[in-house]
Amino acid sequence: MTKVDLSPRPVEAMSPRQLERRGSLLSAALALVTEIGVERLQMKQVSERSGVALGTAYRYFSSKDHLLAAAIADWHRLLLADLVGEVGAGRSTSPAERAVRFVRRGMRAYQRQPELARLRVAVATSTDPFASEALQGLARADRAALGAVMPEVPPASGELVRHMVAHAWQGELTAWVTGRSTLDDARTRLEEMVRLVLAPYEPYEAGGPDRSDPVPSTA
Repeated sequence: MTKVDLSPRPVEAMSPRQLERRGSLLSAALALVTEIGVERLQMKQVSERSGVALGTAYRYFSSKDHLLAAAIADWHRLLLADLVGEVGAGRSTSPAERAVRFVRRGMRAYQRQPELARLRVAVATSTDPFASEALQGLARADRAALGAVMPEVPPASGELVRHMVAHAWQGELTAWVTGRSTLDDARTRLEEMVRLVLAPYEPYEAGGPDRSDPVPSTA
């Protein structure tokens, strides 16, 4: 017997009408998350809110986890585009200061949408393979946006630096959402970590000490 492929249709293979249905499902999911929270949301509710039949919804998303991961990934990508536009990649400030503004404003956006912060943390542990793909796309978008705001970091170390900053952001968001840290403490730690990681790429004034020189003894 030939096995039927029940995998959801890839986004790049969707027609304009299918993309519209997919967008309706994502918008409905995000709206419901902000209204009733992640735990109470069901696929049937998303179907009813979006006007897309439940059976059709499963042709776009394999599970609730897949739908929610795709929804927060899409929302987060829009946030990243706004952050890059606000922070920019101008040379008037240092890469560390730009990156600090980037994560500070990002944390502020999640503070204004706490249910979406909880959603991002909730889907991070999903074992659904299609949810994992959506989250991998979110991680790539994080690294690309960070690369845009700190182009001075050389390629040899840039990937690791972006990885560290993105993971610190996720970690502090998780600490806040799960109640292990206050938002202020999480934000402070994140900004301090960003400055520490980017310290080697900070400009220094002409005539100042060479960063490669040993620190003079104060004894």
